Amino acid sequence: MREKPNCPGMFAARQGTARILQLATLALMTTLAVSASAADARSVQSRVAPTYPEIAKRLKIAGTVRLEVTVDPSGKVTDVKSVSGNHMLTPAAEEAVRRWKFVPGTGIATVPVDINFSADN
Repeated sequence: MREKPNCPGMFAARQGTARILQLATLALMTTLAVSASAADARSVQSRVAPTYPEIAKRLKIAGTVRLEVTVDPSGKVTDVKSVSGNHMLTPAAEEAVRRWKFVPGTGIATVPVDINFSADN
């Protein structure tokens, strides 16, 4: 039976190489994620203001509703999903954003949208 020589330097070199590969992979994934986010960004061409629900006004419910909006290549909103926000304000925000028009682009885009409701208004 043949014994393997004890080479601590070789082990350290392999660990270093593995670490470099991990960091390079992380950097590539981060770059791709940022590129995808930039590609999804679309400017709003026309907005429709949400109607503040009367009951929410009376109860002085305010806050931000965060939506995930799917936009087709022509700029038309095809889907709206609520990500966070008060459930009394969400339907009004979704209804308004469904009537928005975005700048045309290439392909389908997912755009984050925040709708702010203030009880002072």
